Amino acid sequence: MVRCTNCDYKWKTKEILAVGFVKHGKECPNCGEKQYLSKDTQRYLSLGYVSLLFVLIMPFVIKLSDREESVW
Repeated sequence: MVRCTNCDYKWKTKEILAVGFVKHGKECPNCGEKQYLSKDTQRYLSLGYVSLLFVLIMPFVIKLSDREESVW
């Protein structure tokens, strides 16, 4: 599961889905440190894998980063 890179807080599925749909990161619910989607996760999302199957496995695939990264 997805964990904060700062405090190792285990994100809930609802929080993970929220970070997947924001462009400029989301604050960790525990420590307040801004977390961003990793470059690899952004690539998966940009390839258009938006299907019911992907939404179901998204919480297990997403990785977070403590800084904003460019996709390419």
